[in-house]
Amino acid sequence: MTKGHQPKLTWGRKEDEAWAASVELRLVLDHDAPAGLADDVLTEAHQLVHEADRTALDLLGDPDSYARSVADERIPEEHRARIDAHGLTPGERISGSFVSLGVGGLLFCGFEWLRDGLQVGIGWPSFTITAAVVLGATLATAALAARAAGRVRGAWYFAAAAAGAVCTAVGATPFVPTGQLFAVPAPVLMVVCLAAIAAAVKFPDTTLDRWFTPAPCSGDDEAWFARLDGLLRGRHAMPSAQARDHVREARHHLAATPGTEPAADVFGDVEVYALRLSDGPRRSQRLARRQFYGSCLLAVCLTILLIDNLTDPDTSPFWLAVNTGALGATLWSLLGEWRRSTKRTTPTSPDPGNSPSPDTSS
Repeated sequence: MTKGHQPKLTWGRKEDEAWAASVELRLVLDHDAPAGLADDVLTEAHQLVHEADRTALDLLGDPDSYARSVADERIPEEHRARIDAHGLTPGERISGSFVSLGVGGLLFCGFEWLRDGLQVGIGWPSFTITAAVVLGATLATAALAARAAGRVRGAWYFAAAAAGAVCTAVGATPFVPTGQLFAVPAPVLMVVCLAAIAAAVKFPDTTLDRWFTPAPCSGDDEAWFARLDGLLRGRHAMPSAQARDHVREARHHLAATPGTEPAADVFGDVEVYALRLSDGPRRSQRLARRQFYGSCLLAVCLTILLIDNLTDPDTSPFWLAVNTGALGATLWSLLGEWRRSTKRTTPTSPDPGNSPSPDTSS
């Protein structure tokens, strides 16, 4: 079955169409299905429903359960092992962030065009702040991508550089010369944003993935264990102490194995092995807790911006409304993430294959 684009299916019943939409949504959102899998699954389901002349719900069961069974049977571990909690590889995270940054710049230029006219004045203060925002966002995105790739130390370096760039620009802004340097037509700036969006979409994500993924060292057990520790702490949001325990048990298991086989031969691919160790009833709690911490930081930043907007006598009602709405949405998201991070889960008995220390709720 091809993974390319397939024509839109026509379902004979409205309830079957709703069932198919629910299955596709669950596969994409809950199970991070690879591209093309949902189309293939629904094509097969459509054929079965047509041949049996029964409803999809009656023939194939509840859409959530069906999507779960499809994910268990047809999404390989290698795919799940490469993606983070949001279903993204490091390269996809970077390209998506640049698309978001370009869209934000496009909307900002359009608003400036409507508010101040065709020409957008550029001065040293605005140039400094814009450069700081772009550089800070780029470095912050690199930090998130490095963490998703298991490069924990690199993620901290990128995060520190992002904070330093923003703080330096904010501190230097009062000392830069005032006044306008030149004016640029707003459509030109919008074209630049569109070009940045197109470049982010067209640039291969696999190339970005390779930039953040260390080359495997054949026979180097220390590099393999260091990579395992980074993946557990970074990609799978495991506490450092728990990750060290897993690495220590893997070392003991390797030492007790007869022969002199390297860790890569005994345990297999390090990304798949890290996924097996991280799977368990507490995985969703760990990932929700990480998202909660990130939302807390975003809420603090939005609160500072809102206070600045409220104290500014020339504040824009538009940006005040945008800031207030963003803060409200973040606080609502915080509530849901807190509930997910503290929700009790039913212990299960995962099968981690050759893992000596699966993640359990004990």
